[in-house]
Amino acid sequence: MSADLRKAVVIGGVGVTGRAVIDHIDTLADWEAVGVSRRGPDWSTPTPFVSVDLLDRADCRAKLGAISDATDLVYAAYQPRATWAELVEPNLAMLCNAVEVIERVSPLRHVCLIQGGKAYGAHLGPFRTPARESDPRHMPPEFYYDQEDYLRGREGGADWTWTALRPEATSGFAVGNPMNLLMVIGVYAAMCREIGVPFRFPGKPGAYRALYQVTDARILARAILWSATEPRCAGEVFNITNGDYFRWQNLWPRLARFFGMEYDEPQMLSLAEFMADKGPVWDRIVERHGLRPYAYDQIVAWEFGDAVFESEFDNITSTIKARRFGFGDCIDTEDMFLELFDELQRSRILPAG
Repeated sequence: MSADLRKAVVIGGVGVTGRAVIDHIDTLADWEAVGVSRRGPDWSTPTPFVSVDLLDRADCRAKLGAISDATDLVYAAYQPRATWAELVEPNLAMLCNAVEVIERVSPLRHVCLIQGGKAYGAHLGPFRTPARESDPRHMPPEFYYDQEDYLRGREGGADWTWTALRPEATSGFAVGNPMNLLMVIGVYAAMCREIGVPFRFPGKPGAYRALYQVTDARILARAILWSATEPRCAGEVFNITNGDYFRWQNLWPRLARFFGMEYDEPQMLSLAEFMADKGPVWDRIVERHGLRPYAYDQIVAWEFGDAVFESEFDNITSTIKARRFGFGDCIDTEDMFLELFDELQRSRILPAG
């Protein structure tokens, strides 16, 4: 491998973040990637994939230990558990196993850890906004903190550096990811249209009016490679979002127009509860519109949508630090949604209007 070539091991390679990173690297002459995921890619990519149980150190040694030329590790994996405390052990163990195996066999130079709004307590209730990377931590348990502390504790004696990035509601072209807001909205719109009901915002009134933000996965991918190649990013944390804020009350009517649907006032309901019986409806949509045959239980995570649409407080972070360090990529969030929905329709994942 050329000394100028970077090679990233992308943990969570088929997720919304991992796929965006791999798609971006596939366009670059000076980067290569290896995707790591329990399932293979469902799109065409020259990037090789390996299936690894990150909780099994022996499996990590056997699979990741065969990669001897990695310069970068992008960590975007997540293991759900029933309680906040139970999240810590497996999610820390997976990061440790990946780092400690790869650093022994490869000339590792940088680790990028993907965090999120839970670092500011967004899952607990209102927090100081716009949130800054220097804000104090909330009461643990919080596995983001354990992962970050692990990297901080290793940086003095390691040959690699690390950076943590904090996106919010990362949105991108990926199916089967448990935290992809794009698919929640798109599939919900398709259900409303098929059943013949208006496209109503399904969350709480406060959430409809509150300021919110999201992160385009394409911007996050570029930020990940930027953090790997900008020396000043070593040991730093950065908020990465689209760079703007919005209110659902302004965006929702525009989404209704895009989908060619009737808009009506919000009506609060639990998507996890009310969408639970809609598998046959989705199957009917897939057959009628000739969509790619993704199983209903794999295409969307309604619980994530409920968490976003029930949050009645402002959720905004400052991206000034990233800009001061040299990363200024941004996109109008309304344009982002329409671009990505159009791509999902053209790719026969969502029905066209």
